[in-house]
Amino acid sequence: MQQAATVKTITTDLLNQLNRDASTSPRLRANHNIHPQLDDPVQRFFNAMQPGTYVRPHRHTDPVRWEFFLIVSGHVSILLFDDQGRVCARHELQEAGSLRGLEIPPGQWHSLVAMQASILFELKEGPYNPLTDKDFAAWAPDESESSSKAVEAWYRRAATGQRYQA
Repeated sequence: MQQAATVKTITTDLLNQLNRDASTSPRLRANHNIHPQLDDPVQRFFNAMQPGTYVRPHRHTDPVRWEFFLIVSGHVSILLFDDQGRVCARHELQEAGSLRGLEIPPGQWHSLVAMQASILFELKEGPYNPLTDKDFAAWAPDESESSSKAVEAWYRRAATGQRYQA
């Protein structure tokens, strides 16, 4: 007889705790995985983000995969870039807005900026391998570099057609 799968519940208390965890994290982010292990073929998780967190632009190319975001609470801007780092689109995902979700096609440079404390539900193909999951943009600083704070601040106001100028 096959063992019954465990039902997983997502409560308001869990999401509130996730926001608190993000606010005290050095990266100003925290996630809660729903998938049981990193090699699961479907990665699904909640990601809490606080204003000030820097998400280096990246794309998914090895293997090529899409990524889906659904806003649960707050307001996150998703920026799409061309190969030179110019903003080619900006999408506002807002809890109280008309745009609630977005699927990013494979190979598309993108980043996110938390306009306020926010929680996203993310869904993407697995398995997850931290060595190959993301192809980071050479034209954007690593999150450990001090210039990343200025780039994150620029993301808040970046418009289509613009490129960050130090």
